[in-house]
Amino acid sequence: MDPSFWPSQSELNEIREIVATMAGRCIEDVRVVASPYRICPLGAHIDHQGGTVSAMTINRGVLLGFIPSGDSQVVLRSGQFKGEVKFSVNEIVHPKDNIGVCKNDANDSSKLYEECDWGNYARGALYALQRKGSHLSQGIIGYLCGPEGLDSSGLSSSAAVGVAYLLALESANNLTISPKENIEYDRLIENEYLGLKNGILDQSAILLSSRGCLLCMNCKTKEYKLIRSPELQKDQNIEMQKTYKMLLAFSGLKHALTNNPGYNRRVSECQEAARILLNASGFGETDALLSNVQLEAYQEHKNKLEPDLAKRAEHYFSENLRVVKGLEAWATGRLEDFGKLITASGLSSIQNYECGSEPLIQLYKILVNAPGVFGARFSGAGFRGCCIALVDAEHADEAASFVRREYQKIHPELASQWKQDKAVLICEAGDSARVILS
Repeated sequence: MDPSFWPSQSELNEIREIVATMAGRCIEDVRVVASPYRICPLGAHIDHQGGTVSAMTINRGVLLGFIPSGDSQVVLRSGQFKGEVKFSVNEIVHPKDNIGVCKNDANDSSKLYEECDWGNYARGALYALQRKGSHLSQGIIGYLCGPEGLDSSGLSSSAAVGVAYLLALESANNLTISPKENIEYDRLIENEYLGLKNGILDQSAILLSSRGCLLCMNCKTKEYKLIRSPELQKDQNIEMQKTYKMLLAFSGLKHALTNNPGYNRRVSECQEAARILLNASGFGETDALLSNVQLEAYQEHKNKLEPDLAKRAEHYFSENLRVVKGLEAWATGRLEDFGKLITASGLSSIQNYECGSEPLIQLYKILVNAPGVFGARFSGAGFRGCCIALVDAEHADEAASFVRREYQKIHPELASQWKQDKAVLICEAGDSARVILS
C-alpha cells in the first residue's frame, strides 16, 4: 500500500480489533468510516455568504469503526474523550439550547460543546436524518478516534466527525444518501442542532474531494467541480512546474483567546454589510448575503459602510477574486502563483476579516518566509490551531525544520505543547469520506 495513503492497514486493523471486542463480534464484521480533515487554500470565510470556495482533503482525519448493533441502541466510545455514549435511534431528537459553547467556558464562543459532551455529534446526525424523514431501526456499536491534538487545529474536525456519524448510521440502516444530500444533513447538525452559523465549505470538501484535485464550489448555487492538477491531466500538454506537499504547523493554542470576538459575530457583520449595500442599490428585499450584492453595486456604495463592515465586505469581494485567479493557476500548474494568492488570502483574513490570534499570525509570517513555501495562511478562523502551507515537495523537510526552530524562539511555551516531530506535519492530498467494508 502507498505509505501516503490514509488510513493505513495497521490503523484499520487496530480500530477493527477494538470494535470487535466491544461488540463481541468478528473483526471481519467491522466497518470503518474514514472521514478526512480539510484545508481551504482559497475562499476563507466567504462560504456563509454564498461565495466561491476552494478546498481539498489531506491524508489525516477521523476514523469511526462500527458494527450494526442488531437493535435500536447506539453505543459509542472515543479514543480521546472519557465515558460511553448511549442512546436509541427511536428517540426523537430536538435541537439543543446554547450548545455552540461549553457551559464552563461561555466566553470562548469557538470552543465546541463537543469537548464537554462528545456524543452530541452522534445525536446531531440522528437529528438530521430524522429531520429529512429517514427511518432508522438499527443503531451502531462504534469507536471514534483521530490524530492526537488535531481536533482543535482548524482542520474542521467537527465536520469530519459529523460526516462520520452520518455515514455510519446510513450504512447500518442500508440508506442510500448522496454526498450532496449529506452536505445538507451535516449542515443541519452544525446550524440547527449545534446552533453554529457556519457555511457548507467544510462538509462539502470532506464529502466531494478527490485525491489530487482541487474542489471548487459555489456556496450560493451549490454547484461544484473538481479541478485536476496537471500531473493528472495526461491528455494535456501541461505539467506541474514542481511537485507539492502541505505543511501543518501547530501553534500550541488549543482554546480560542477570550478577547477575540466569536465566529458568529463575523457572520452577522457580513450580513449587515450586505443589508446596507442591498438597500443602497435598490434590492432591500433580497436576502442579506454578500453574494447577492453585485460587484458594481459594492464599488458604488461601499463608502456607506462603517469601517468594520467595510473591511468584511472588502475581504469577501477580494477573496472571491482570488479564488477565480487561483483556480486558473492550479489548472495550469503555476504553483508559485497559486501560493501567492494563498498568502494574500491569509493577509486579508488578518487585516479585513480581522480574525486570528497573535501567535497564529506570527506563525503565518514564519511559514511565508520558510524555504520552498509557495504560500501560507492560518486554517479556520486562526483563533487557535494551526497554519497551513503549500510547499515544494523537495524542500518540505527543510521548511518544516525552519518553522519548528523559528516558532520555538518566539513562543517556547506554546511550542512545548507539541512533541518536536509533531509540531509541523508534512501531509499529502487526500480523498473523500467513505465507508470501508473490509
